[in-house]
Amino acid sequence: MKKITVLFAVMMMTIMLGAGNQAMAQEKTKSTEEVKIQTSAVCGMCKERIEHDLAFEKGIKSVSLDNETKVVTVGYSPKKTNPDNIRLAISKIGYDADDVKADPVAYEKLPGCCKKSNKSH
Repeated sequence: MKKITVLFAVMMMTIMLGAGNQAMAQEKTKSTEEVKIQTSAVCGMCKERIEHDLAFEKGIKSVSLDNETKVVTVGYSPKKTNPDNIRLAISKIGYDADDVKADPVAYEKLPGCCKKSNKSH
C-alpha cells in the first residue's frame, strides 16, 4: 500500500509540473509588442477609420491614434505580424505611415476632410 501511495504522489507531482510548464509556455506566446507610427491623419474621422480598420488586421491587439501628434500606437503579436506589415495596412487604408506613402487608390477614396492638404481639425 505504501508503494501505491508513493507512486500516486510521484504521478501527481509530474502532472502538476507539466501543467505549470504548459502555463509558462502559454504566457510566452501571449507576449505583445508595441510600435508607434507617424501617420498623415488630420481629424476625428481619420482616428475612427484607422483604429477600426487596423483592429481587423491579423495580430493586432490594440490601436490608439493621438490626433494632436498624428501618432498611432499599435499593440501586436510579433508571431502574427510586424511593424512593416502594420505600416502597409495603414497605407492601404489611405494614410502615410512613417516613410510608407498612402496607397493612391485608397487615399482618393478618403473624405475631403481627411486629405493631407487639410490642417488638423
